[in-house]
Amino acid sequence: MPVIIMKSRKGISIEQKRRLAKEFTDTIVSTLGTKRELVTIFFEEKELEDIAKAGRLRCDE
Repeated sequence: MPVIIMKSRKGISIEQKRRLAKEFTDTIVSTLGTKRELVTIFFEEKELEDIAKAGRLRCDE
């Protein structure tokens, strides 16, 4: 049962998520030979205040 966790900042549109879900699933199925029904994808979105990079909060950039 392949599981993909897609982490990103908030703001990805539903259409972008649909496309990512399809393309991630297609890639897993073709690469691993697994059934589509077994592929699970979690989208985890964070506010910029919840993400730090290089010692600084992203909201402060």
